[in-house]
Amino acid sequence: MTTVPEKDRLHAQITFAVEIDKLKRIIRRNLLMDGSRRENDAEHSWYVSMLAMVFAEHAPPGTDIQRVVAMLMVHDLVEIDAGDTFVHDAVAVAAQAEAERAAADRIFALLPADQAAGLRQLWEEFEARETPEARFARALDRFAPLLANHNTQGGTWPLFKVTADQVMRNVRLIEEGSPSLGAYAIDLVRRSVSMGYLPE
Repeated sequence: MTTVPEKDRLHAQITFAVEIDKLKRIIRRNLLMDGSRRENDAEHSWYVSMLAMVFAEHAPPGTDIQRVVAMLMVHDLVEIDAGDTFVHDAVAVAAQAEAERAAADRIFALLPADQAAGLRQLWEEFEARETPEARFARALDRFAPLLANHNTQGGTWPLFKVTADQVMRNVRLIEEGSPSLGAYAIDLVRRSVSMGYLPE
Protein backbone atom coordinates (compact mmCIF):
# COMPACT_ATOMS: atom_id res chain seq x y z
CA MET A 1 0.00 0.00 0.00
CA THR A 2 1.32 3.44 -0.96
CA THR A 3 1.42 5.98 1.85
CA VAL A 4 0.95 9.69 1.24
CA PRO A 5 4.00 11.75 2.27
CA GLU A 6 3.26 13.62 5.52
CA LYS A 7 3.88 17.00 3.86
CA ASP A 8 1.33 16.26 1.09
CA ARG A 9 -1.17 14.98 3.65
CA LEU A 10 -0.90 18.15 5.72
CA HIS A 11 -1.18 20.27 2.57
CA ALA A 12 -4.45 18.50 1.67
CA GLN A 13 -5.79 19.02 5.19
CA ILE A 14 -4.86 22.73 5.09
CA THR A 15 -6.56 23.08 1.69
CA PHE A 16 -9.74 21.56 3.12
CA ALA A 17 -9.53 23.76 6.24
CA VAL A 18 -9.33 26.89 4.09
CA GLU A 19 -12.17 25.68 1.84
CA ILE A 20 -14.66 24.95 4.63
CA ASP A 21 -14.26 28.48 6.00
CA LYS A 22 -16.55 29.40 3.08
CA LEU A 23 -19.45 27.84 5.00
CA LYS A 24 -19.54 31.07 7.03
CA ARG A 25 -20.58 32.93 3.86
CA ILE A 26 -23.66 30.79 3.15
CA ILE A 27 -26.68 32.68 4.51
CA ARG A 28 -29.75 30.74 5.60
CA ARG A 29 -33.37 31.95 5.58
CA ASN A 30 -34.01 31.99 9.32
CA LEU A 31 -33.08 34.81 11.68
CA LEU A 32 -30.97 34.67 14.80
CA MET A 33 -33.26 34.49 17.81
CA ASP A 34 -32.64 38.14 18.65
CA GLY A 35 -33.96 39.01 15.19
CA SER A 36 -30.85 41.03 14.33
CA ARG A 37 -29.81 39.20 11.14
CA ARG A 38 -30.03 35.95 9.24
CA GLU A 39 -28.00 32.95 10.38
CA ASN A 40 -25.12 31.53 8.36
CA ASP A 41 -24.48 27.83 7.75
CA ALA A 42 -21.47 27.58 10.06
CA GLU A 43 -23.53 29.02 12.93
CA HIS A 44 -26.31 26.57 12.16
CA SER A 45 -23.92 23.60 12.15
CA TRP A 46 -22.49 24.63 15.53
CA TYR A 47 -25.95 25.22 16.98
CA VAL A 48 -27.49 21.89 15.95
CA SER A 49 -24.36 20.09 17.17
CA MET A 50 -24.86 21.69 20.57
CA LEU A 51 -28.54 20.68 20.48
CA ALA A 52 -27.47 17.06 19.92
CA MET A 53 -25.66 17.13 23.26
CA VAL A 54 -28.35 19.12 25.09
CA PHE A 55 -31.22 16.93 23.82
CA ALA A 56 -29.30 13.62 23.91
CA GLU A 57 -31.85 12.09 26.31
CA HIS A 58 -34.54 12.62 23.65
CA ALA A 59 -32.71 10.42 21.12
CA PRO A 60 -33.71 6.78 20.65
CA PRO A 61 -32.06 4.49 23.24
CA GLY A 62 -28.55 3.45 22.22
CA THR A 63 -28.02 6.40 19.85
CA ASP A 64 -24.33 7.31 19.48
CA ILE A 65 -24.46 11.05 20.22
CA GLN A 66 -20.83 11.61 19.25
CA ARG A 67 -21.66 10.27 15.80
CA VAL A 68 -24.72 12.54 15.66
CA VAL A 69 -22.52 15.55 16.50
CA ALA A 70 -19.98 14.57 13.83
CA MET A 71 -22.77 14.15 11.28
CA LEU A 72 -24.20 17.58 12.09
CA MET A 73 -20.80 19.24 11.78
CA VAL A 74 -20.44 17.76 8.27
CA HIS A 75 -24.01 17.81 6.94
CA ASP A 76 -24.06 21.30 5.40
CA LEU A 77 -20.52 21.46 3.97
CA VAL A 78 -21.96 20.69 0.53
CA GLU A 79 -23.81 24.01 0.66
CA ILE A 80 -20.48 25.76 -0.01
CA ASP A 81 -21.14 24.83 -3.65
CA ALA A 82 -24.85 24.00 -3.71
CA GLY A 83 -26.11 26.87 -1.53
CA ASP A 84 -28.80 26.68 1.12
CA THR A 85 -31.97 25.07 -0.21
CA PHE A 86 -35.17 26.58 1.15
CA VAL A 87 -37.18 23.62 2.39
CA HIS A 88 -40.49 25.16 1.22
CA ASP A 89 -39.28 25.78 -2.37
CA ALA A 90 -40.37 22.66 -4.32
CA VAL A 91 -38.34 23.55 -7.44
CA ALA A 92 -35.12 24.06 -5.44
CA VAL A 93 -35.69 20.88 -3.41
CA ALA A 94 -36.11 18.86 -6.65
CA ALA A 95 -32.65 19.95 -7.83
CA GLN A 96 -31.00 19.70 -4.42
CA ALA A 97 -29.79 16.09 -4.38
CA GLU A 98 -27.84 16.31 -7.64
CA ALA A 99 -26.24 19.65 -6.75
CA GLU A 100 -25.25 18.48 -3.29
CA ARG A 101 -23.80 15.18 -4.53
CA ALA A 102 -21.59 17.04 -7.00
CA ALA A 103 -20.49 19.34 -4.17
CA ALA A 104 -19.70 16.34 -1.95
CA ASP A 105 -17.59 14.83 -4.75
CA ARG A 106 -15.48 17.99 -4.95
CA ILE A 107 -15.24 19.14 -1.34
CA PHE A 108 -14.51 15.86 0.44
CA ALA A 109 -11.96 14.92 -2.24
CA LEU A 110 -9.77 17.80 -1.05
CA LEU A 111 -8.84 15.69 1.99
CA PRO A 112 -6.49 12.69 2.14
CA ALA A 113 -8.43 9.63 0.94
CA ASP A 114 -8.97 8.05 4.37
CA GLN A 115 -10.36 11.24 5.90
CA ALA A 116 -12.39 11.99 2.78
CA ALA A 117 -14.03 8.57 2.99
CA GLY A 118 -14.86 9.01 6.68
CA LEU A 119 -16.49 12.43 6.30
CA ARG A 120 -18.25 11.43 3.09
CA GLN A 121 -19.70 8.41 4.91
CA LEU A 122 -21.11 10.68 7.65
CA TRP A 123 -22.69 12.92 5.02
CA GLU A 124 -24.17 9.95 3.13
CA GLU A 125 -25.56 8.51 6.38
CA PHE A 126 -27.24 11.83 7.25
CA GLU A 127 -28.82 12.02 3.79
CA ALA A 128 -30.07 8.40 3.83
CA ARG A 129 -31.76 8.69 7.27
CA GLU A 130 -31.50 4.92 7.77
CA THR A 131 -29.84 4.90 11.21
CA PRO A 132 -31.14 6.23 14.54
CA GLU A 133 -28.21 8.67 14.55
CA ALA A 134 -29.11 10.06 11.12
CA ARG A 135 -32.80 10.36 11.98
CA PHE A 136 -32.00 12.17 15.24
CA ALA A 137 -29.55 14.47 13.43
CA ARG A 138 -32.17 15.30 10.78
CA ALA A 139 -34.75 15.93 13.52
CA LEU A 140 -32.48 18.52 15.11
CA ASP A 141 -31.75 20.08 11.70
CA ARG A 142 -35.51 20.63 11.27
CA PHE A 143 -36.18 21.54 14.92
CA ALA A 144 -33.69 24.45 15.05
CA PRO A 145 -35.33 26.70 12.40
CA LEU A 146 -38.78 25.97 13.83
CA LEU A 147 -37.57 27.12 17.23
CA ALA A 148 -35.92 30.20 15.69
CA ASN A 149 -39.02 31.22 13.73
CA HIS A 150 -41.30 30.81 16.74
CA ASN A 151 -38.96 32.90 18.92
CA THR A 152 -38.80 35.71 16.35
CA GLN A 153 -42.59 36.10 16.08
CA GLY A 154 -42.67 34.06 12.90
CA GLY A 155 -39.25 35.14 11.66
CA THR A 156 -39.15 34.61 7.91
CA TRP A 157 -42.40 32.61 7.69
CA PRO A 158 -44.48 35.67 6.70
CA LEU A 159 -41.87 36.84 4.19
CA PHE A 160 -42.04 33.52 2.32
CA LYS A 161 -45.78 33.01 2.95
CA VAL A 162 -45.20 29.74 4.79
CA THR A 163 -48.29 28.05 6.23
CA ALA A 164 -48.80 25.76 9.22
CA ASP A 165 -49.50 22.85 6.85
CA GLN A 166 -46.08 23.30 5.24
CA VAL A 167 -44.33 23.45 8.60
CA MET A 168 -46.18 20.36 9.83
CA ARG A 169 -44.79 18.35 6.91
CA ASN A 170 -41.30 19.02 8.29
CA VAL A 171 -42.42 18.16 11.81
CA ARG A 172 -42.84 14.56 10.60
CA LEU A 173 -39.05 14.37 10.22
CA ILE A 174 -38.66 15.62 13.79
CA GLU A 175 -41.09 12.97 15.07
CA GLU A 176 -39.23 10.28 13.11
CA GLY A 177 -35.98 11.09 14.90
CA SER A 178 -37.36 11.94 18.34
CA PRO A 179 -40.98 11.43 19.42
CA SER A 180 -40.63 13.81 22.37
CA LEU A 181 -39.12 16.62 20.28
CA GLY A 182 -41.75 15.90 17.63
CA ALA A 183 -44.54 16.34 20.18
CA TYR A 184 -42.98 19.61 21.32
CA ALA A 185 -42.68 20.76 17.70
CA ILE A 186 -46.38 20.08 17.06
CA ASP A 187 -47.26 22.15 20.12
CA LEU A 188 -44.91 24.92 18.92
CA VAL A 189 -46.66 25.04 15.55
CA ARG A 190 -50.05 25.25 17.25
CA ARG A 191 -48.83 28.05 19.51
CA SER A 192 -47.36 29.88 16.51
CA VAL A 193 -50.74 29.69 14.80
CA SER A 194 -52.62 30.89 17.89
CA MET A 195 -50.20 33.81 18.33
CA GLY A 196 -50.60 34.86 14.70
CA TYR A 197 -47.03 34.00 13.69
CA LEU A 198 -48.12 31.34 11.20
CA PRO A 199 -51.29 31.15 9.07
CA GLU A 200 -53.17 27.86 8.98
